[in-house]
Amino acid sequence: MSVAGTTVGAVPRRHRTARYALLLGGLTAFGPLSIDMYLPALPVMAGDLGSTDAQLQLTLAVFLVGLGVGQLVAGPLSDAFGRRTPMLVGVVVFALASAAAALSPTIEVLIAARGVQALGAATGMVVARAAVRDLFSGVAMARFFSTLMLVTGVAPVLAPMIGGQLLQWTSWRGIFVVLSAFGVVLLGVAALALPETLPAHRRRPAGPRGIARTYAGLLRNRVFVGYALTLGLAFSAMFSYISGSSFVLQHTYGLSPTEYGMVFALNGVGLVAVGQLNGRLVSHFAPRTLLRTGLFIAVGGAAVLVAAATAEVALPVLLVPLFVTVSSVGMIAPNTTTLALADHPRTAGSASALLGLIQFLVGGGTSPLVGLLGGGGAALPMALVMATGTTAALATFTVLTRATLRRSVRADTVE
Repeated sequence: MSVAGTTVGAVPRRHRTARYALLLGGLTAFGPLSIDMYLPALPVMAGDLGSTDAQLQLTLAVFLVGLGVGQLVAGPLSDAFGRRTPMLVGVVVFALASAAAALSPTIEVLIAARGVQALGAATGMVVARAAVRDLFSGVAMARFFSTLMLVTGVAPVLAPMIGGQLLQWTSWRGIFVVLSAFGVVLLGVAALALPETLPAHRRRPAGPRGIARTYAGLLRNRVFVGYALTLGLAFSAMFSYISGSSFVLQHTYGLSPTEYGMVFALNGVGLVAVGQLNGRLVSHFAPRTLLRTGLFIAVGGAAVLVAAATAEVALPVLLVPLFVTVSSVGMIAPNTTTLALADHPRTAGSASALLGLIQFLVGGGTSPLVGLLGGGGAALPMALVMATGTTAALATFTVLTRATLRRSVRADTVE
């Protein structure tokens, strides 16, 4: 297969996989960095902007929704014009919007800047997933998504720690300046090193009717919708944790921004470790089996978390079920994504976009519930939303994807 003037087959598979993992991981890092890096600054931002906790959590919700909507637009464009051009435009938008966020005089302006920032970041996430589907299939695809989680997992692990350290010598505005600079750097790297993975003969017209028919067909596919909703509901637990943990751990349990960053990093390490374990297990167990296992672990961890929050236990006890629930996403995400995209190689961009839209609309729509259900940083509202999301994810998986019980993605091929 020819890619950007070179032949993919001429590159040793191991080296090719490592290169793609680094490049596509950098693209998908936009989301985690933009979500996690400013979390330690949320309590400080409330006073600086004269806003409430709920308003600040809206900056996260708007970003998550923007990621979903942005992917819905970027997906068909990447199917029509290839992966590179839409991605480069998106990176420029991300860098400019990050700079605007740094200069925001009010919470309203910050919310608007975060929405535009999300539209730029969304393109990277669409391109990453679609490019994986361009190049891999079957178990190879599931394994690569697990590898990609190792790269992208570094971002949420390091982001809160970086944000906490930046607050030692700059304000929250400096965090968005760093995000803007990261966008500029990645723009240069991607322009030089990211190949085109979608040849011209595999591209599809981007007319409104064609796009509408593609999305309508995907939405009529019960199994695809089932996997997309499963992923979105599982991530609603993750986003509730992201939205509420800063207030719970800093307000209620008195952690400093640096200490909070360390706790967040520990949970990120667990997520990455489980993702790598999944990459090994997928050669021996069907992705659907691993997905079911991850969902049961998530439900169990969230149930214990609710009990711990209700009993108002000491922080070390609370952190154990929180770690288990967050880490389980490392097994849920790659298998759900693999199963959702497996049957849609010709519309990988649109399928990736719709998958991302459902994921972030569900996640972004539920994360403000943490603040609305109880202010002051109480742990129980966060735990309840996480438990509801994981339970609904397991139920959706069980009911809507049963048509694939006799099938499993086992082919280990590279297209």
